[in-house]
Amino acid sequence: MKMIKKILLVGLLCLSFSVFATDPNPPPPPGGHGLSGDQPVGSPIDGGLGILLLLGVGYGVKKLYKNKQ
Repeated sequence: MKMIKKILLVGLLCLSFSVFATDPNPPPPPGGHGLSGDQPVGSPIDGGLGILLLLGVGYGVKKLYKNKQ
């Protein structure tokens, strides 16, 4: 049971670092790129990666728990 608590704590810490590491006000793109008008900025992928990380940790905990039984 201690192992599960440690793994969940590490997963929670990783998720909290990924949430607080994002910049809410990214700088504007540099000008002079030869295209007119507003250009789209790349899509953020940090939210999806955090969810995938959390699901992977949960799956690993489940596998460890089943192997110990």
